[in-house]
Amino acid sequence: MKLKLDENWTTKNNGYALNDSEVERYISVVPNDNQLRLQEKPFYAFLHFGMNTANDREWGNATETARDFDITKIKPAQWVKAVKSAGMTGIILTCKHHDGFCLWDTKTTDFKSTNSPIGMDIVQALADECYCNDIDFGVYLSPWDMHEESYGTEAYNDYFVNQLTELCTNYGKLFEVWFDGAKGANAKAFTYDWQRYYDVVRTLQPQANIAICGEDIRWVGNEAGKARKSEYCVVPKSLQQCEAVEKNSQQSENDAQRLQRVDTQDEDLGSRAVLEKNQYLCWYPAQVDVSIRKGWFYHKKDDKTVKSVKKLMNIYVNSVGNNCVLLLNIPPTNKGVIHSKDAAVLKKLGKKIAEITSNPIIEYKPGELTKKQGYLEFRFDSVKKPKYFVVSEDISKSQRVEKFDLYLLKPNGKYKKAYAGTVIGMKKIVKLKGKALGALFVVRQSRSNPVIKSIGFYE
Repeated sequence: MKLKLDENWTTKNNGYALNDSEVERYISVVPNDNQLRLQEKPFYAFLHFGMNTANDREWGNATETARDFDITKIKPAQWVKAVKSAGMTGIILTCKHHDGFCLWDTKTTDFKSTNSPIGMDIVQALADECYCNDIDFGVYLSPWDMHEESYGTEAYNDYFVNQLTELCTNYGKLFEVWFDGAKGANAKAFTYDWQRYYDVVRTLQPQANIAICGEDIRWVGNEAGKARKSEYCVVPKSLQQCEAVEKNSQQSENDAQRLQRVDTQDEDLGSRAVLEKNQYLCWYPAQVDVSIRKGWFYHKKDDKTVKSVKKLMNIYVNSVGNNCVLLLNIPPTNKGVIHSKDAAVLKKLGKKIAEITSNPIIEYKPGELTKKQGYLEFRFDSVKKPKYFVVSEDISKSQRVEKFDLYLLKPNGKYKKAYAGTVIGMKKIVKLKGKALGALFVVRQSRSNPVIKSIGFYE
């Protein structure tokens, strides 16, 4: 096979400028400290739990009372154990969903868990368990509230800020605050004071990322566990506009199925062709949010829909292994536990994820490549059967690699192309097959010199 090694970033750069004012503009966009931590902790859990769990619904109907939350016990220690078994590092709890029922002892309303049969501050119970077990804790707070009478008036912004202030003040350090864009089609027309919400988080929880209807992490655009072929972090700043997220989010309970069918593989958010037409850019990585089962809340009828380990591994590789973070939803049951089927799958998933890098053949930290490093050549100490190739950029220097090829040196002494890739960013995981004596990693296109944080081959 003709490798065309002379056609790399140091020579032709696939016909694109390697260094010019536009390239400098692109690579000047880098993550802040909070976003930078995502590279080390890209996989965490969503726990949808609340009034819908008790009433076997996905969305409320604004007629519930606190007494309707008739769940009388929960086991947050079991929740945390199940999450940790999968290798996840954090939990985001739905502290208030669209029905307006609050899982903490809020002073803003009587519609709360402490007024229900359980009589418990559920947010506090889970936060305590997380901190005791080295699991990051985050909160989901729905801006849409079908129960609160002030919704649709300016007074509601005050109401929401008071709730957000409580969550950001009383429950320790938060790693993420998640604002949903969903709103019922018949909900009152109302503009949320997003900047005011952000200011509360920035002031009270300066190390928390603000996600989805937020400035730090964007929604990938579907709830099916899919990411784009080329998932960029450097994108037009206009993507941070919350109104656009709201428009494309759920408008009804049945929209979950519509969002699961969205195919976003061909969408382009960050190529040079897009960026050159946008004056203002930002670092805005994608979050893939998907449920382990059909629904977001627990329903006994969905027990048979729990995703297989194989399916979840594919989602992991195509999200965490494709420059995204993965938020996997695991809904506790109306008995207050993670269902045994979910827990069993999570434990097996954790083992599979750990196996990706458990048997290294070669691990290397190249740093910034020079003009003499159009490609990196690796020789194994014997014939190996590499299963995974894992590479990460030093994103503190922005996202630079735009196209690369990976070749394996077969036992017959000939190279065979194993993968043709585009962006790398936080992490790229490539599944491999067959035996090999070595490999070639060729960067074909880059925005200035590539800066590779780490690269590895694993059996």
